[in-house]
Amino acid sequence: MGKKNKRRKLKRERLPFRLNILFFVMFIMFSALVLQLGVVQILKGESFQEEIDRTIRDTTKVPVPRGEVYDSNHRVVVTNKPLYAITYTPAKRVQAKNRLTVAKKLAQLISFDSKGISERNKKEYWYLENKKEAVKLLSTEEKKELDDTEEYNLILERIPKDKISDFTKNEQKIIAIKRELDKAYALTPQIVKNEGVTSEEYAMVSEHLSELPGINATADWEREYPFGDTFQNLIGNITTQKKGIPAEKEEYFLTRGYSRNDRVGISGLEEYYENVLRGRKEQIQYTTKKDGTIVGSETVVEGEAGKDLVLTIDMEFQKKVDKVVKDELKNIIQANPYQHPYLTDAIAVVMNPKTGELLAVSAASRDKEKNEYVNESYRALYDSHLPGSAVKGATVLAGYESGVISPGQSFYDRKLKIKGDPKRRGSYRNLGAVNDYDALRLSSNVYMFYIALKMGGEQRNPLPDEAKITFNPDAWEEMRNYFQQFGLGASTGIDYPYESTGLTGENSTMGGLFMNLAIGQYDTYTALQMAQYVSTIANDGYRVRPHFVKEIRNPSNSSKELGSVYRNIDTKILNRVDMDQSYITRIQEGFHRVFHATGGTGVNYFGNDEYSKYNAAGKTGTAENAYYIDGKKLADTENLSLVGYAPYDDPEMAFAIIVPHTGKIKGRYPINHRIGQGILDAYFETYKP
Repeated sequence: MGKKNKRRKLKRERLPFRLNILFFVMFIMFSALVLQLGVVQILKGESFQEEIDRTIRDTTKVPVPRGEVYDSNHRVVVTNKPLYAITYTPAKRVQAKNRLTVAKKLAQLISFDSKGISERNKKEYWYLENKKEAVKLLSTEEKKELDDTEEYNLILERIPKDKISDFTKNEQKIIAIKRELDKAYALTPQIVKNEGVTSEEYAMVSEHLSELPGINATADWEREYPFGDTFQNLIGNITTQKKGIPAEKEEYFLTRGYSRNDRVGISGLEEYYENVLRGRKEQIQYTTKKDGTIVGSETVVEGEAGKDLVLTIDMEFQKKVDKVVKDELKNIIQANPYQHPYLTDAIAVVMNPKTGELLAVSAASRDKEKNEYVNESYRALYDSHLPGSAVKGATVLAGYESGVISPGQSFYDRKLKIKGDPKRRGSYRNLGAVNDYDALRLSSNVYMFYIALKMGGEQRNPLPDEAKITFNPDAWEEMRNYFQQFGLGASTGIDYPYESTGLTGENSTMGGLFMNLAIGQYDTYTALQMAQYVSTIANDGYRVRPHFVKEIRNPSNSSKELGSVYRNIDTKILNRVDMDQSYITRIQEGFHRVFHATGGTGVNYFGNDEYSKYNAAGKTGTAENAYYIDGKKLADTENLSLVGYAPYDDPEMAFAIIVPHTGKIKGRYPINHRIGQGILDAYFETYKP
């Protein structure tokens, strides 16, 4: 009994001790909790409150005016015409209903064309205005199975057509405005209207900006061309803001700081010089709350307008050349209206042979249906044609350098008949014995044929009638290699996004086709390539890169003068023809005789009293060029060509002319010579009055 009492007493004594330990532990834990709460509220309370009120900073880029274009005399060729504009810069996470509210208010202040609104645009508008009714178009089971996007699209699909068929004109205007607002990306300005914004509309929107979140009344621009269509198609085009950057180049532009709705160059010089014309965008840093509300903005990078281009082109000279080319195309057609059914184009290029500066690039094209003549200067770079005898200078030089002929060597010019070849090949008449000078002066085909035959391995001279020849096919590449040194069949290197390098015929073991190559009747070349070729001869064998732009200027703060020079486009020598200078000099003399020696094919036009003063040199050309449509031959036509330069003793201008598909008639109008004369007159009138 005593032992039991003793144990009970011991238990009662231990119980308070355990409770005390438990209370002590709870006290420590509670104290730690109070301490932590104090740290949160007192020491870190402010930082946690800042986190609660945390804002987000985003940077957006605002486009700047595009660089302008000037001619060589600093006359404006392309400028930016200022426009009133209404823009929309949405905050982040703006809902469709908010954009609709803005559209309704904006519709009260501006006129807006509602053409082009789609059925979906109308359904989206009806959905926002009748959401409760719209939701009933789905069953409860469908709502459970579909996500939000699927549910929305199915509702739009089920909206009856009668619900969207009787909108008022004002409602249609609201729908059209909302459509433009919907295109905007968060914090990126989107033009809502920049065409036909009146000063009254501009003022009204400006007065109500506080009621139009995201809307701004600002200035915009569009390209303007003071010289009209002169040189315009070589300047090229830019996209509209509605189109923005081309879809096929989206990744390229987005990785270079562009926005999807930016205007960019898509052709011509606008495309080639996009990087300098675009300018530096103004960067604005927006501060927004978590819900997307903008609470502040700051300009972190000042914008700078695009840099300006100064062309090598003198627009007054360009206009004169355009007129010459267009007028002569009209003249030949009017002189023989029924003899030139397939003649539509005349093309000319003028350049400085020493610097590569392009002085005029022109092409007139006839629209038969409208009976109009339009400028299509790009054809000088894009269209390639058979040049005919104009390339014989390159052929003779290939003969010199390959060793198959020597300076002064003669051949007897009479028609040749090769076994297996269906026709006799010869010059326009039998010329008798001709040397290299005579071959150029009289435009001997036979002389060029002998060069081709010798390069192909046939050494007989004279060649017997019905001779069977063996031909080395390696001669094709050898001849073309010489031609390419002059730019024939090769890229000219021009500062332009595209140029044709011509069409190269198939290599063949048939000697006749190779003979055709030697007289410009096989491979095709552009007028620009022909201009580079004759410039290389005029420039003692140095082939220079042709270019449209001679300076890039920084934007100016003054409307009266250009900015400082950012970069000069210097003369670039692409190659020196791999031939002895004495060979080049001999061709130069041969070209001079074409225009000034008795019997020269150009002497009647450039060696007479009126034109001999220019002391020009050059080479005429005619190429047989059958006209085909869908593989069917319709007619035999001819290409007329002419290359030249002046003055002969110190060349400062060179030119190339191609007029394809003239009628094959006797006593035809000499359009190539007339254009050449007109170009010389225009040049010396403009630069050497």
